[in-house]
Amino acid sequence: MDDQTPPLIDRIALVTGANSGLGRAVAEALAGQGATVLMVCRNAARDGIMAATGNPHIQLFVADLASQAAIRGLAAQVRERFDRLHLLINNVGTAFPARRLSPDGIEMALAVNHLAPFLLTNLLLDPLRGAAPARIVNVGTRINTAMDFSDLNWERRPYRLMQAYGQSKLGNLHFTFELARRLAGSGVTANCCFPGVFRSNLGGTDGAQGWFWRVVDRLVGWALPTPEQAARRVLYLATDPAMAGITGGYYSDRKPIPAPAQSQDAAANQRLWEISAGFTRLA
Repeated sequence: MDDQTPPLIDRIALVTGANSGLGRAVAEALAGQGATVLMVCRNAARDGIMAATGNPHIQLFVADLASQAAIRGLAAQVRERFDRLHLLINNVGTAFPARRLSPDGIEMALAVNHLAPFLLTNLLLDPLRGAAPARIVNVGTRINTAMDFSDLNWERRPYRLMQAYGQSKLGNLHFTFELARRLAGSGVTANCCFPGVFRSNLGGTDGAQGWFWRVVDRLVGWALPTPEQAARRVLYLATDPAMAGITGGYYSDRKPIPAPAQSQDAAANQRLWEISAGFTRLA
């Protein structure tokens, strides 16, 4: 490979939540480095990235990640078209001001933020192993909370937006650590990234964006980093040679950061894995 060859020219990367914000910034950066990018979106958003990067190897997969049937269909399409997958970035995230249920009867933040990455990743392990060395990057957050294993579906507690969002994203850490343990020696690494607080459209018009995030954006949005700046933290885990072979970590700004105590409990990680397998009917 000469100096003029894009560094990721022979790599295939899948990015969820790629239609806007952080996911779009990550997808565009990967495309700019020559990767074949599989964009998972709720709506079409491919043409802008192709125009910006000049990379024609962008494929669009439209899927509602709140639906387990849609996730299974998405995974089947990816496996049908590609026998290798070098990079999986589970970026999708959302929040809701009131309890809502997914098509599978699961609280929406849990369904989208935790169970969607859990199910999609497990369904794509064969092409990831086939492409080894391969990397999985889960995008997390830093809300200080803990999983309530007795009521993950918010059936008994009063629903609280930020607590539900925080618990569902904490699930990404539990998942990352247990996944890394299970994939040890496979050539596939799994790490979690906190991209920092940045200008976000979290929740969209049908989620928390309806009031909370619009207020935040008006008050301090001008001072927050852009999605493109936040994407650099994700891209470090996804592409930097320094992260080759490193797995089971929680990172921000190119360095490890402390994980909440509960997610450092191996028994809790295994417990959430088993509960998640039940929610998703994963053998």
